[in-house]
Amino acid sequence: MQSQHFYLAARKLAHGAAIVAGYAALGLSLLIAFEVVSRKFFNFSLQGVDEIGGYVLAIGVAFSFAYALLHRAHTRVDMLLVKLPAPLRAFLNAVAMLLLAAFASFMLWRAIETLRETLEFGSRASTPLQTPLWIPQTLWILGLGVFAVLAVFLALRAWWLLLRGQIGVVNDEFGPRSADDELNEARQDYGTRVSETQQRRSPS
Repeated sequence: MQSQHFYLAARKLAHGAAIVAGYAALGLSLLIAFEVVSRKFFNFSLQGVDEIGGYVLAIGVAFSFAYALLHRAHTRVDMLLVKLPAPLRAFLNAVAMLLLAAFASFMLWRAIETLRETLEFGSRASTPLQTPLWIPQTLWILGLGVFAVLAVFLALRAWWLLLRGQIGVVNDEFGPRSADDELNEARQDYGTRVSETQQRRSPS
């Protein structure tokens, strides 16, 4: 029960982080558009838009990792995997989750080490903004931290299911998404939008 609550909390956090990252990317697009127009017609520059863009992309991508993990959106080469027997596929899917959790933990560890060195030397960006690097790096680490914690939890869940012999559940939850999975998700999204539209149009 506690693991289920944790999974739901992590799912909400990942979705919320992905939405924030999307709005940040939208805001960056507007800022870049303003920069282009101001340079073209008013000979004016905000200074540091490229630097801010780098921070937004790095932080946004870090927070989006967890969202992609929940939706099995990371790229996997499954041309051979889908032809293997179900028990072997389940084992390989569990191994893939374990390797992903190890890689996510490694990224988090190296990011923390980078932040530690930044704080030790008081590093700033060599740009006109002179941004203290601990600010974007802290946000970057938060995104990687969410991804690493979720990846470790899902890896433990995959192996727990595998050891209990729930082969089908492992393949359904951790295997690559098939065309049918994507089609079913599109149908669910369409049904949800239709229901919301009907509710708005119905008299109160």
